[in-house]
Amino acid sequence: MGDKTLIYTVQGPVATITLNRPDRYNALNRQMIEELLEAVLTCHEDRAVRAVVLVGAGQAFCAGGDVKELTEHAGTLAMHVKRLLVPLHSVISCICRMSKPVIAGVGGVAAGAGMGLAMACDLAVAAQSARFTMAYTKLGLPPDAGSSYLLPRLVGLRRAMELTFTNRVLAADEAKEWGLVNRVVPDAELVTAVHALANELAAGPTLALGRAKRLLFTSAQTSLEPHMENEAKLIALSARTVDFREGVQAFAEKRAPAFSGQERGGSREGPSSPAPSGSTQRS
Repeated sequence: MGDKTLIYTVQGPVATITLNRPDRYNALNRQMIEELLEAVLTCHEDRAVRAVVLVGAGQAFCAGGDVKELTEHAGTLAMHVKRLLVPLHSVISCICRMSKPVIAGVGGVAAGAGMGLAMACDLAVAAQSARFTMAYTKLGLPPDAGSSYLLPRLVGLRRAMELTFTNRVLAADEAKEWGLVNRVVPDAELVTAVHALANELAAGPTLALGRAKRLLFTSAQTSLEPHMENEAKLIALSARTVDFREGVQAFAEKRAPAFSGQERGGSREGPSSPAPSGSTQRS
């Protein structure tokens, strides 16, 4: 498999996944997709991780699929694409379903599946150099990586059609105006800004954030009354947590809360597991 294509580090409660093929603008090959799936599953399972950052090394976030690798499998292209999409779509699903916030730090190009990865994250901070383009129809392809699901939800159907049909490139400020990113910062401040936001969220009520994420993500899939029933169930569960008691007490005492992300009795939602061997670093 050669050198690892991503770097996984954990500092305090924040895990950082760095796409690490800077010479290929962090284009997704089969190895990177498989390592990325391993990393996001680790984030999902690790109880100590309370926020996740996804960034790219070098001058790009992610240029999408590795076209060079595709040409090397020209004789079995359809089968090769399927081998890529099964783990890639598992990555997207895991990011969207993860019960902790995931933040994209986008510098340089986010194209194709790279744009899909950025959209799958809960929040996105863009450097001034960031550029977003769907790019699929340039290759004669429809979207993948959840892009056709996520894009219209972020920018609306008409704009999603335009970006998909024309491969229009959005600069960072325009991407913010359209709703693709939350904040735009100078390039030199991207890493600091993303990790400051991640640490802020990691200090929050992790279970409540995860449940809020679940409600927001499923809000378009249910009618009002069933959705409010889900709200009632999740808020009742959250009312039993250590974090809720701490939040109420801190409010009464007029101080900042010290959330632990714990259920009653100190347990946390979800199992824990060690970092996968070989592909991760811990700091």
